[in-house]
Amino acid sequence: MQSKILVAALACAFAWPASATADNTQLAAELAALQEQIAQMRTAYEGRIAALEEKLAAADKRRADDATTPAQTASQARSQAPVAHGGASAFNPEISLILQGAYKRAKEVEERHIGGFVGAAHHHDGDEHGDDKRGFLLDHSELVLAANIDPHFRGQTTVALLDGEAELEEAWFQTTSLGHGVGIRAGRFFSGIGYLNEQHAHQWDFYEQPLMYKALFGEHGYSQDGVQLKWVAPLATFLEFGAEIGRGQNFPGTERNLNGANSRALFAHVGGDIGTSSSWRAGLSWLQTRAEERENHFESEVFGEAHGAFSGRSRVWIADFVYKWAPDGNPARRNFKLQAEYFHRKENGHLAVEDEESPWRTRQSGYYLAGVYQFTPNWRAGLRYDRLDSGRQFLGDNPAGIEIEHYQPRRVSAMVDYSWSEFSRLRLQLSRDRAMPGVIDNQVMLQYVMSLGSHGAHKF
Repeated sequence: MQSKILVAALACAFAWPASATADNTQLAAELAALQEQIAQMRTAYEGRIAALEEKLAAADKRRADDATTPAQTASQARSQAPVAHGGASAFNPEISLILQGAYKRAKEVEERHIGGFVGAAHHHDGDEHGDDKRGFLLDHSELVLAANIDPHFRGQTTVALLDGEAELEEAWFQTTSLGHGVGIRAGRFFSGIGYLNEQHAHQWDFYEQPLMYKALFGEHGYSQDGVQLKWVAPLATFLEFGAEIGRGQNFPGTERNLNGANSRALFAHVGGDIGTSSSWRAGLSWLQTRAEERENHFESEVFGEAHGAFSGRSRVWIADFVYKWAPDGNPARRNFKLQAEYFHRKENGHLAVEDEESPWRTRQSGYYLAGVYQFTPNWRAGLRYDRLDSGRQFLGDNPAGIEIEHYQPRRVSAMVDYSWSEFSRLRLQLSRDRAMPGVIDNQVMLQYVMSLGSHGAHKF
């Protein structure tokens, strides 16, 4: 028995070195493979680091080259502009083109207008946004060029194109480096009054402007040539004040050859966050401008259709409110927006009708309320209600027998749209329009909005 145990022990003793040798061989192979992988990774990272060091050296060289005389710097900028890359510059502007069109089904209505609002039927052109047209429509396209001019200024130009005609909607520059929350804009621009006024047509949530804006300013809002000053307070809560002076050449004012300003505007906005999912903004605005022989059309007991000319002062007050909600502040999948604006307008002056002049005073008001809900990343639905009040209108002795119309225009609109991306959208809208006395117009609009090229972020 002892001999058997001894034999077994001797066998194990001789087998152990063979097993250990095999294990060591396998371990050595694994270590060699790891070392090879580490060497490959080191080579790859050294190559990347070398490339980054080359880029850094090139950037340092460009920065050193920029520290030359102004003339040399300008010459270099001109020569390097065609091959520049990265952000926008004065020689490489952001360029975008907005394409818009629609199919519209509506009643054939002669001299479509907003009842009770003198002049509102004639200061906007139905060809601009298809207001009086039906069937297949091509709305105006917008060509936008924008860029930083230098470290101190930025500029933008917006040109509306339609049927061989070009209209300069905006052409302005603004400061970028004054600091302390102060900014100045000069040129032709959409006024900062209200909420919707600064937005271009492709930013609207519905096919057309609310009745309120059509009655006050026309199809595309109030713009003018002038200067704007804004100040944003250094507070945790958003607080903005603004003032404008300008030529006031557009409705409700008129072109006047003056050395001074024909219009003045003041506005203030305040806003903030409610938790992580909600935000809001509220504002008050005031606009005053003067008109000289502003054309109007009336029904007259004496002359039939009479032509009038208003000269006097027009003042508008606007209150606006916007509330936005998105889960955890991320609007990509779901969000909701509620917005409302209210206006009050007073006009005082004289109205000349067929060589008969009488005092003319009006007080008018109106509002709209709209809600838009994005329930998936691509789909949105919205509802809007418009209502105006032509209010009190006084025309002196009224020797021409002018028929002063009192009416409360209103409209209900529902829309649903689908966006393949932030650059393409298709919208279906249904509207029940009672803007004219005695006319109920059930309208159907199918619209497309396409954006080409670089386009800046939209405002809140």
